[in-house]
Amino acid sequence: MKFETIDYIVFAAYALLIVSLGLWVSFRKRDSETNSGDYFLAGRALPWWAIGASLIASNISAEQFIGMSGSGFAIGLGIASYEWMAALTLILVAVFFLPIFLEKKIFTMPQFLESRYDKRVKTVMAGFWLLVFVFVNLTSIIYLGALAMYNIMGVPMLYAMIGLAFFAALYSIYGGLKAVAWTDVVQVVFLVGGGLVTTYFALDYLSGGHGFIAGFKELLQKAPEKFDMILEKGTLMIPDGKGGLKDAYLDLPGISVLIGGMWVANLYYWGCNQYIIQRALAAKSVKEAQNGLVFAAYLKLLIPLIVVIPGIVAFALNADITKSDEAYPWLLHNFVPTGVKGLAFAALVAAIVSSLASMMNSVSTIFTMDIYREYIDKKASEHKLVTVGRLASLTALIIAVIIAPQLSTLDQAFQYIQEFTGFVSPGALAIFLAGFFYKKATANGALAAAIGTFVFSLLFKVFMPTLPFMDRMGIVFLLSMLLIWIFARIEGNKNHEKAITISFDMFKTSKAFVIGSIGVIVILIFFYTIWW
Repeated sequence: MKFETIDYIVFAAYALLIVSLGLWVSFRKRDSETNSGDYFLAGRALPWWAIGASLIASNISAEQFIGMSGSGFAIGLGIASYEWMAALTLILVAVFFLPIFLEKKIFTMPQFLESRYDKRVKTVMAGFWLLVFVFVNLTSIIYLGALAMYNIMGVPMLYAMIGLAFFAALYSIYGGLKAVAWTDVVQVVFLVGGGLVTTYFALDYLSGGHGFIAGFKELLQKAPEKFDMILEKGTLMIPDGKGGLKDAYLDLPGISVLIGGMWVANLYYWGCNQYIIQRALAAKSVKEAQNGLVFAAYLKLLIPLIVVIPGIVAFALNADITKSDEAYPWLLHNFVPTGVKGLAFAALVAAIVSSLASMMNSVSTIFTMDIYREYIDKKASEHKLVTVGRLASLTALIIAVIIAPQLSTLDQAFQYIQEFTGFVSPGALAIFLAGFFYKKATANGALAAAIGTFVFSLLFKVFMPTLPFMDRMGIVFLLSMLLIWIFARIEGNKNHEKAITISFDMFKTSKAFVIGSIGVIVILIFFYTIWW
């Protein structure tokens, strides 16, 4: 994609704004006065709109712009279930998860596990999360971001990886979550605005210059097979990333998407994932956190228009690409006009950099609070904890940059992320749900589930390779819950000494939250009714 002077000016203005804001937030408070609460949880002072914006900016990255557009190209609108069901999941998390977490005043998810089970469970899960965050999430964000810069600008992959890492590190490592969250508010404006601009021009071109709506109608006529939300077995074959084809049903197994394993993926991701829930932990109050999640739910309803529809447009235009994940860069290269390319590219970089910054902060929080302070220096000062957090962020980033090139053989990186995160999510979700609502759940049962989720997932993948990974997640979740129940029976079948006392008052919400939630549900019913 050829940039003109105006495009460089727009992109440079975006980069300058983000770095300046991040550094301003970082240096507002003297380093000697910054404590762990400031660095890791933004002083527990985030308002609802900052929480919602930061959630989406952290969530939407190259995984969606590049990976989900690639899945849109290969599969179609069905992949949007990840986004639309996430909107409903956010409401459930706001009602049933957040009040429990915020009452505990924790920094990390492992800290909750220690308060409910014991230190062993905390340490095992902290180790799991650090491995997944660094070797799967951070790595894939950097790789997909670099792939986009290579396809769009011709920037060599290695230089692109280093550049993105440096950009994210420039303001986030020093400033912590406060810098990340407040820059995310600006990032999400570029992300949504620039993304919608790309979709508009792609659909306008498809319609022959007759506008966005005409282009969407044309898309429905040219690619009707891409607008099935619920796939049937054997009806759609897609690239398998190895030069052959596979049934798309393996990625999105029909009705199981709505009633099966995707609930495991979404409830884990939005409700038990440090990378995401850390923003809600930094809220002023439960009410602010809940309203922030409803705001994020409405933004999630919009995301498929930004990241899935462009992939379907590329399919309808017979894009000359060799891999599905090249669909979005191909659109930017061919159809976004001069003067707008800088904004569209800024949207993509905003998504990548905000996710990198958020992931780095979560890695540093878990390592510092659950590993370093627990096992290395129990008497560490607040200043030292902040310093260790910064070093942990930098180390994780360097490791991810080194490993990222290994992902070059993948065709749909988004699906890769979902599948291998799915090794952790069933057991983790079982541990949290049992911790919330099953008073007899024991620490040994939680440990068995933590180990079992990997063992069961690996066995299913090796011996039942045709089982859709989403169905596998659902089955492994049930097996993990069964393990927790068995251990509870073995250990006396009595209430655990650290069991949480639940009352209905904990789950009361504001009138505004209820109205907002009803709106989300009505919109979802409308979408699935049209494109079932």
